[in-house]
Amino acid sequence: METRRITVLSAGLGVPSSSRLLADQLAASAGRQLREAGVEARIDVVELRDLAVDIANNFVTGYAAPRLAEVIAGVEDSDGIIAVSPVFSASYSGLFKSFIDVLDPKSLDGKAVLLGATGGTDRHQMVLDYAMRPLFSYLRTRIAPTAVFAGPQDWGNDDGGSPLSARVDRAAGELVQMLKGPQPGRKPQALESLPFEQLLAGISAGR
Repeated sequence: METRRITVLSAGLGVPSSSRLLADQLAASAGRQLREAGVEARIDVVELRDLAVDIANNFVTGYAAPRLAEVIAGVEDSDGIIAVSPVFSASYSGLFKSFIDVLDPKSLDGKAVLLGATGGTDRHQMVLDYAMRPLFSYLRTRIAPTAVFAGPQDWGNDDGGSPLSARVDRAAGELVQMLKGPQPGRKPQALESLPFEQLLAGISAGR
């Protein structure tokens, strides 16, 4: 069975945070839909809040502490990214952008990305198209057409014409479609090196 690795980046600051709640819903839906498509899902959730000090130190020293280095390597090795940030001053959070800045810009080239954001009013949902989408377009990622914004009215109330769960499933489904088949930028598995005697035997058998 094929396996797809998804790294979930949550930039929420509180405990619990609405960004983490949205990230978990997106990850759960993507994992379920991958398994229904016959693809194994490996999902790693990263709370950027826990890396704030390491991220700041990386800017000053140019050195990534072991935990930060492990997360960076995980992002680079992922097939897909689910990125969720709270909205501050009409944009993504400084913590979110700081983490993106410590990545090698080329490391996200071709990766499938699903965007999400949370805020105190629906007016903040424009951050998805006017801040987050341009950022990940610059990084040459493949972005799911549907991005998900969740406001206070979405928590504990799944009624109405466009409930949060429906938006989550639609966006996650688009990510899953991008994760099917060969992935751009994914290094092919190294060919197995056989002993010379086995190579000769194989050639002889083929005659």
